Parts: sequence; structure tokens; C-alpha cells
Amino acid sequence: MEKLVGIGVSPGVAIGHAWIVNSEGLRVSRRSISAEAVDEEIRRLDSAIADLSDELAQNRDTIAGQLGEKYGAIFEAHRQLLQDSRLHEELVEMIAQRHHSAEYAVCVVFNRYADIFRGLKGHRLAERASDIQDLQKRLVQRLLGSSQISSEKPNGPVLVLAHNLTPSETANLDTRYVLGFVTEVGGPGGHTAIVAEALEIPAVVGTGSFLDQVSPGDLVIVDGTRGEVILAPDADTLARYQEQAERWRRRAQQLSSLRTLPAETRDGVRIFLLGNIEFPSEVDHCLREGADGIGLYRTEFLYLNAQTEPDEEDHFRVYRLLVERMEGRPVTIRTFDLGADKVLFLGRPTEEKNPFLGLRSIRLSLHNVPMFRRQLRAILRASAYGDIRVMFPLITTLTEFRQAKMILHDVMEDLTEQQIPFNKRIPVGMMVEVPAAVMLIDQFVEEADFLSIGTNDLIQYTLAVDRSNRDVVNLYNASDPAVLKFISMTVTAAQRAGKPVSLCGQMSANPLYTMLLIGLGLRHLSVPPMAISEVKKVCRSVTVAQCEEVARQSLAMESAQTVDKLLRGELKRHVADLNG
Repeated sequence: MEKLVGIGVSPGVAIGHAWIVNSEGLRVSRRSISAEAVDEEIRRLDSAIADLSDELAQNRDTIAGQLGEKYGAIFEAHRQLLQDSRLHEELVEMIAQRHHSAEYAVCVVFNRYADIFRGLKGHRLAERASDIQDLQKRLVQRLLGSSQISSEKPNGPVLVLAHNLTPSETANLDTRYVLGFVTEVGGPGGHTAIVAEALEIPAVVGTGSFLDQVSPGDLVIVDGTRGEVILAPDADTLARYQEQAERWRRRAQQLSSLRTLPAETRDGVRIFLLGNIEFPSEVDHCLREGADGIGLYRTEFLYLNAQTEPDEEDHFRVYRLLVERMEGRPVTIRTFDLGADKVLFLGRPTEEKNPFLGLRSIRLSLHNVPMFRRQLRAILRASAYGDIRVMFPLITTLTEFRQAKMILHDVMEDLTEQQIPFNKRIPVGMMVEVPAAVMLIDQFVEEADFLSIGTNDLIQYTLAVDRSNRDVVNLYNASDPAVLKFISMTVTAAQRAGKPVSLCGQMSANPLYTMLLIGLGLRHLSVPPMAISEVKKVCRSVTVAQCEEVARQSLAMESAQTVDKLLRGELKRHVADLNG
């Protein structure tokens, strides 16, 4: 048994067998063959080895001719390693004696060899581990075939283990079979984490390297609440986590009784809980949980992995469906919040050493005005069918906000001339995500109809922490006094100007922070549908006076650790059954 510690980005416990996705996107499941199929499976293996050996020989000759013999020798070393007789004997034994498929045998045997070489630290042979992994990938590709690589999917309950998952890969996980996932890299607040919450599956990211220690089909436990992963659990550990998973199910059943009740504090103050969603299909869950509306509809997933730009009708169909299904409840649509590196149809962008500080979000919109106008036209057209608000992300300067509004007004004029109906008084808001916006918040509130505090990015930019960097992610903390002061400044300015203000991001979804946020003056929280009941439970268990005292004490503290200690104590005191 081995325990890994990462970052829990979607709560809950999942127990299942490993489905490994390597960095090349290959999915190799444990597959057994019959005794009658052994000879054919060995023939498949030998044929794949021969094909790869021939390709390596061709690469050797080509590179030697172009760059010299010493470079060609790299491929010759790979070819000799592939043809090693002992390696071949072990592969054949896995097939003939254990009845494993050829591709699974390759994964097991090559992983074992890579571990041996990796253990020779300081020895030149340690470098051969990467050669073995490269050969493994290329050999498995030949055994599976390119069509099978892209189409193979689990057909039973599994836990997905990967070096990394892109947001689109995460969004495409089949939740009928995928119980949860673990990645070696990643951090909180990224799109992959956000999608995991939307899919409501336990997830842990940023564990560091571990894929070499696990084989397809191994039993694994994922604890998305504590950020822990257990490989090959012993009987006692398995029983303990099975009991914990059952407690989660019971708690969910208890919270379901709150769905039809308002999020109202014990002293009668109404807190509006809105849904954060990625896909229109999540609307049903929002309504089922009693959401007061949609506080943040992220439109990025219309763009991710799209080879061509979504047209106006693609946008309009989604937005109209969304607002109609919400049946009069407010829907806030955020214009696309992506970096240029994520939008394939825009072509290869200029290399950015730090994309978080580069061409992204509203900057990318203003850099690609025709694309921006198409999205705005669709949003405005959909506003004729319900209560839609439009919101611009990552606003840093007044000039940016004014430019975005000017383009919106130009689109309004076009629609008016074309006699296309839309809400001429559509509310226009902005995300408060960077310190610059907070420092000028008194000016922004004069020009915005509403504000939404995006804590995922606000924490990142305030504390100068790359939230996807495992080495510094411990510094990414919503309780940091600087972050709390920025939230307080924004809420105070909005109240003074009489403008609505909400808060979205993972901070709003965590019941640990609910009392603090209410105490800071927030009355609108935008959370993933799965978190609505827990946050509502806190709201209905406390008074505003109690929350204001928590906020007062928190703002006077000097470290995130002391704030967290206070918040945990208050949650335990007022809502004991949600603590821990």
C-alpha cells in the first residue's frame, strides 16, 4: 500500500480499478486472452517489434546521414534494446503463462525495466529509463493501432489516472464509468478542477510522479476531500474508506431535504445561491438543488479543442436553451475566458513564457473583435428570451471595460437596424480578478451594473502564485489576509454605490468560508450545483451578527493559517455535521 498526497479539487471518495492514460493519450486496460489465442498474441507482439525495429533502423540511417554517426547511434541503441533476448523472453512469458494481452504485457514489463534503471541514481544507465518508456509508447501504438488508441474507452467502473488531463479531456469523461480521477500535475482553480466539480466526481491533482508505480486494473482509492490517493490499499484501509464513502452518501441524502428551502440566515436575511456551470445540461441539477439562478455560465467549452470557430448560431442555441430552461431566473453569461494557446482555430500564438499574464480573457476578445462580436450578438439575441446579464472577465483597466462596452453597444445598434429583438437594458458587469481592478474599484462601480469577484484568479494574482505549480501551491490560500482585504474593499465599494456584487470561484463553494463571506457583506454567492446544499446548510444555521464577528476577527489576523483555524472552529461550533 502507498499513500500519495496531492490537491483535492472535487470532494468525495471513490474506490475502483485504475484506468491509466499516459502522456501520449494511450489507454491500456488489463485484458486477458484465452489459451488458444496465445500463439496469435505472440505473433502480434513479434510483428510489432519487427516493424518498430525496421523503423528505428531507418531513423538511424537517416539521422546518421544528416547529422553524423553519433546521432544515428541513439536510434541504434534503441533498436538493440528492443531486440534484447531477455526482454523478449519476459514479454512472451507474460503472454504464454499469465495470458495477458501483448500491449498489457509490454506496459508491465517495460515499466519494471524503467524502474530498475531509474533506481541506478548517479549511474549513466539511469538515463536509459526514458529510452525504455519511449520504446514502450511506440510499441503499444503499433499493437493497438491508431484507430483503437483514440476510441478505446472504459466499459465498466474505473478511476482515471493520468499525468495530466486537459479541460476538454476531463469534460469528455464518461461519468457512467469514471468514478474519479488523479493527475500527477495541476492545481486548484484551473479549468480541469472546475470541470471535475461540474461532473461531481472526486478528483485529486498535483500528486507528483506516480504512474510508474501502478498498473492498469490495480485497486485505487481517491479522496477528493483530503487530497489523498491510496494505491493498492490493505484490507483495513479499504474498509475504512468504504465506510467513509457510505457516510458521504448518507450526508448527501440528509442535505437533499434543504432543496426546496431558501438560503436564509436564522435572523431572516436572504442569501441568494446561484449556480456556476459549464454546460447547459447542468441546469437541471441547479434547479433540482434550488438555485436562485445562474451566477456564472462559462462559455469556454464552446471553444476548447474546436478546429473551427463556433458561429453565432452555435452560441445562440446554447444561450437560448440555457435561459429558457431557467424559467425566468437570472442567468449571467461570461464572455470567453481563455488564453490564445487554448484556441486552436486562431492559429499558433506567439510563445508566451507566462500565459497567465499574457493574451487571454478580455484581452484576447479585444484582440479578435469579429469573434468577440459574434459571441455578443448571440448573447443579446438570447436576452429576448429571459433574464440574461453579460459579464466581462479579467478587466484590469477602465479603458478595457469601456472598449468592451463600446463593442457591445455597436452590436446593439446593428441588431436594432436589423430589427432583431434583444433586451436594450441588459445589465453589463465585470469580473473583479486582479489587484488593479480592486484599487480602482470606486471608479469601476460607477460604470458597471454589477460586479462578480472571481476568487480563483484574484488569489493567484494577489499572492503571485501559479495555482498549477505544485511547488508553490501551498501559498495559494483563499484565507490570506491580503485576499480578504481585497474582497472587503470590493464589497464595500459596491454597497456604497448601490450596485449588486457576488462572489464566485472555489472559495464560494467551500462551506468553510460561508460565514466569513456573509460577514464581509456578500448576499449573492455563485457555486457549483453540488455545493449548493452544503452552503445553504451553513446559511440556515447562523446569524448575520455571528458572521460579521467572524469577518471582523479574520480581517484583523496576520496569516492564512490563523484565519483557517478560526473558520474551522466556527464551522464546527455552528454546523458540526459539515465539519471535516
